Amino acid sequence: MSYLSAALTLFLVMDPLGNVPLVAALLKDVEPGRRPRIIVREHLIALGLLLLALLAGPPLLGVLGIHRPALTIGGGVVLLLIAIRMIFPGKGGVFGDDGMDGEPLVVPLATPLIAGPSAMAALMLLRTQAPEGFGLWFGALGTAWVASLAILLGAAWMSRHVGPRATIALERLMGMILVLISVEMLLTGVGEYVEAL
Repeated sequence: MSYLSAALTLFLVMDPLGNVPLVAALLKDVEPGRRPRIIVREHLIALGLLLLALLAGPPLLGVLGIHRPALTIGGGVVLLLIAIRMIFPGKGGVFGDDGMDGEPLVVPLATPLIAGPSAMAALMLLRTQAPEGFGLWFGALGTAWVASLAILLGAAWMSRHVGPRATIALERLMGMILVLISVEMLLTGVGEYVEAL
């Protein structure tokens, strides 16, 4: 996977456009001047979690005896489930309603909205596919993270100017693209498993 395709995959998995209405809802009772600080703080926490997955994920998988085809297929399944929920959202959006009130801290904004299991699985998969390309995957993560931060910092503006219908349409379009990426991951994992037999 190239730098551009890795950054695009991570960006789609983080789903910042789909998170705009969720962030707006989570922060609606927070003082407007505090909202950017909360978004930056939550993004920094999410970046720490994603870097941990990138650095410690592959060694942990080795200890657990999980091989690359299993990770590829598992990541594809998780991506597919999230993509389907992006296209056909249920109550509470892609990740459901956890019933939490007040200012978010770590959950649900940093994780699972930004640094979700699918983003962590994608990073671990990239690292196991090409361990020597750590700098490349780190750069792809940084690009996707900066784009997500920029979009969510503009969440209030987007909610006012783009409108809910356009936001929903963008989320569903991103879901369709993510379906294709997840199916490709599944086919790759199955192919790798068959070759290993």
